Amino acid sequence: MNIQQLEYLIAVDKYKHFGKAAQACFITQPTLSAMIQKFEDELDIKIFDRTTHPIRTTDAGAELIKEAQKVIDSVMELKNKANLLNNILAGKLNLGIIPTVSTYILPNEIFSFLKKNPQIELNIKEMTTDNIIRSLKSGELDAGIISTPYHSADEFYQDFLFNEELMLYSANQADGVKKDRYVVPENIDVDKVWLLEEGNCLRTQFENICHLKENSLKPNNLEFLASSINTLIQMVDKVGGITILPEMGAEQLSAEQKQKVSRFIKPFPYREVSLIYYKPTYKQKIIDELTAEVRSSMEKRLNFYKDRDNYVSIKPE
Repeated sequence: MNIQQLEYLIAVDKYKHFGKAAQACFITQPTLSAMIQKFEDELDIKIFDRTTHPIRTTDAGAELIKEAQKVIDSVMELKNKANLLNNILAGKLNLGIIPTVSTYILPNEIFSFLKKNPQIELNIKEMTTDNIIRSLKSGELDAGIISTPYHSADEFYQDFLFNEELMLYSANQADGVKKDRYVVPENIDVDKVWLLEEGNCLRTQFENICHLKENSLKPNNLEFLASSINTLIQMVDKVGGITILPEMGAEQLSAEQKQKVSRFIKPFPYREVSLIYYKPTYKQKIIDELTAEVRSSMEKRLNFYKDRDNYVSIKPE
């Protein structure tokens, strides 16, 4: 029995297919099959039912794979501990990021961080805040980036990342937005607002800025739940109406689209974004360096840091 065999077991259980598992492990399928067969013979337990399609993990196999994952995690912890003792920034970090943030920091801050630290492997998933919280508790994630403060995150350690202004994206002046003027929330035509799906913290923040109700532009026979800001921008451009937009989202707009962006009246609303994790771990140095990279970049990038006194925080819940 060896570590590689355990990795092969976990891969087959994940992909339910020997060929795909072999590709993921960068070996040939016959080699992977032979190694798993040897493992089964050694323990005299059938791990996989090869007669089904997709391949099924047996009940006994599922129990052993849970233990195999613990062993792999312990091996990774040992390697990361050695790197820490040698003052080498290396290892793997499983990170969840809410979609309204990941779109904007992945191509910039995250890529920059990885370029500077080639021995770090980031496994990133776009997830809602609630799913990030659950995955942190289950151990699936090492850390998460969410909008804070958040009521369910009190038990986690929290490293502040940045504050970002919330703006308005409007199709035309008829929606109550006057060009070259700040927007008063009470003047917004709340019948024409496009929102993200329930459970998205940016939706809740917009609801907290304005008293909102159902969009009158939406056909009565349409049930529309947007999951991304880009979708909302397209709806405003094609159908009309207004939506909320984080400042980083405005950076990526075309010159024509930027003409549709307005700021709220002072104090400008903003959201706070932080990195949270369940407890200090052997990956703490990676978390600390990632936090420092994002924070430093955002201080140069966002309006908040040029005029802090004219902002007011909008909580996600």
